[in-house]
Amino acid sequence: MSFLRIAIGVLVSLLVAVPVLIWVLMAPVVSSLPRPTDISVDPVRLREHVEFLSGGEVTRSHDHPERLDAVATYIEAEFQKAGLRPTRQSFEINGRTYSNFIARYGNESAARLVIGAHYDVYGHQPGADDNASGVAGLLELAHLLGEQKPQRGSAIELVAYTLEEPPFFMSERMGSAVHARSLRESGADIIGMISLEMIGYFSDAPRSQRYPAPLLTLLYPSRGDFVAIVSRLGEHAWVRGIKRGMIAGGGVPVWSMNAPAWFPGIDFSDHASYWDEGYPAAMITDTAFLRNPNYHEGTDTPATLDYERMAEVVKQVYSASIHLPVPR
Repeated sequence: MSFLRIAIGVLVSLLVAVPVLIWVLMAPVVSSLPRPTDISVDPVRLREHVEFLSGGEVTRSHDHPERLDAVATYIEAEFQKAGLRPTRQSFEINGRTYSNFIARYGNESAARLVIGAHYDVYGHQPGADDNASGVAGLLELAHLLGEQKPQRGSAIELVAYTLEEPPFFMSERMGSAVHARSLRESGADIIGMISLEMIGYFSDAPRSQRYPAPLLTLLYPSRGDFVAIVSRLGEHAWVRGIKRGMIAGGGVPVWSMNAPAWFPGIDFSDHASYWDEGYPAAMITDTAFLRNPNYHEGTDTPATLDYERMAEVVKQVYSASIHLPVPR
């Protein structure tokens, strides 16, 4: 009898624990938001951005400031073509000047949604997915905002960061850390932040998607054909808001994860800089090294990316940006 009671107790506990785990980890949502109409993102233009950013005789690493300057000029020009007025946020490290580029859409005095992507690379590799893809997405998002002119009660601040990669990774000298700190010091009203970190690599092959913990293979897809929203525990409302907006945008399947901050990969991009300053933040990603075998390798080239699906992700991010609620 006691064994039966124990077995029933364990079964009941599992029946309660599993839905709670799914709710906490995966932030399930049902989206009834309207899909943005008459919007398009050109895959050819995305590829052109990626090819420029990942081309050149030298890479856009921290020890090639002249290449970073050329890339920065390109980003500035694209923001201007979109009808935005970019500003340069410069800072010095070891006697060299590095710059973030900031372009704001909407009311200058309104609360801000920050969307950013880093334009530097690790070492001497092309960095097509990491992170020319994220920057290309950011630039096309700027063009969508300029073309569609959505009306919302908050501003959207687009930021192209420098120095995300080692040796500055996860330090106060990251470009995103400089930007996030400046927001806090100025008392800016920030709704939250979205980091575009590698959004161009997809695979329909079985078992093409890996996870940092075996349990996750029971909950998430085995094929790398989706885009992920990643954040820490306690930011479920933020993730659900982004997810709801992205699902409304159609396109690529959207999965999400809220995990403890110590979980491998949860803080592996610019969004963590905003956590440090007390802002909600999440990363939108193709999951990097958990899917893309070219991560931080010389084989991370433009030819390896899927620009059709990448264009869908950009439309989905745009959908999220116009649907995220503005705090009253």
